[in-house]
Amino acid sequence: MSRTLDTPPRISVCIANYNGETMLRDCLESVYGQRGDFQLEVLLHDDASTDDSLSLVRRGFADVRVIQSRDNVGFCISNNRMAEAARGHYLLLLNNDAVLRPGSLDALLHEACDTTIPAVLGLPQYTLHDGSLVDRGYEFDLFMNPIPVFTAGVHEVATATGACLWIPREIWNAVGGFPPWFESIAEDIYLCQAARLLGYPTRVLDAPGFDHWIGKNLGGGKVMDDKLKTTARRRALSERNKTAVMLLCYPAWALLVLLPIHALLLGIEASFLWLAGSGRGKIKCIYGTILPGLWRHRKDISALRRSLRARQKQSGWRFMRRFHWLPHKLRMLLRHGAPEIR
Repeated sequence: MSRTLDTPPRISVCIANYNGETMLRDCLESVYGQRGDFQLEVLLHDDASTDDSLSLVRRGFADVRVIQSRDNVGFCISNNRMAEAARGHYLLLLNNDAVLRPGSLDALLHEACDTTIPAVLGLPQYTLHDGSLVDRGYEFDLFMNPIPVFTAGVHEVATATGACLWIPREIWNAVGGFPPWFESIAEDIYLCQAARLLGYPTRVLDAPGFDHWIGKNLGGGKVMDDKLKTTARRRALSERNKTAVMLLCYPAWALLVLLPIHALLLGIEASFLWLAGSGRGKIKCIYGTILPGLWRHRKDISALRRSLRARQKQSGWRFMRRFHWLPHKLRMLLRHGAPEIR
């Protein structure tokens, strides 16, 4: 691996950071510890951190190209800015709380070079706290709830996790990056679904993988002690943005059928969580903001949907065949009970 700035890099690793001082060193060391025949650059967008993240980077990782934001702009804008500044043919979007296993960049590059059609790529995801396998990509139910995949070998999936997402520049430019108003959560779902519409698949490699402090930055989003734990903020962004992905990517006939059912299920879910003791404030934060948030960005949604539809290469029927009909939340409820919402 070379870090020279004279030769255009093959790979641009983009790390969005906010108050990641306790996690950044492990993340950056895992990147610079990669071996392979490629040129590499590392960009870090600091989202107005209030800790000593930048001091850590400047003291120990002088090669990192730092983009310092005066305001906290969120994960999507952070990555959009880095992608615009990056010089590599391939982008690797890497969370600041993720650690690459040895050989990851070399494996991703070899897979990217061996394919005839550019593809979004991901790696197996493991938890940093105990090393257990979290997923090898995700499929979805009809309401955009992710279902972990554990298939071995290189395989196509509906989405790879955004904590470690390999994107050829061609696909990033075609999709147009992340919708900035998403802020965070489900931006990876949007990118992979938009890429599918435009004819670009998503695949997950068999190995090596990466380790991740899941939910460290925004809180929750994982099962601990056989209990699903999350935060109202995370759930609010998740429900709004997953619904936005449906509006952006689903064919009109699917929306006519599924949106009323989706609204009904969200209403039932809100009632159940209220009865389970989540509290009116949390319920309002999560479910009361979905429609106002989508309405506020209706022009953005409409324009982006038209752009995708004008260029789509996959039929609506083929696009929808990928989804599972049984709601995944029902499975999770039966298995783990009502989530604990903070």
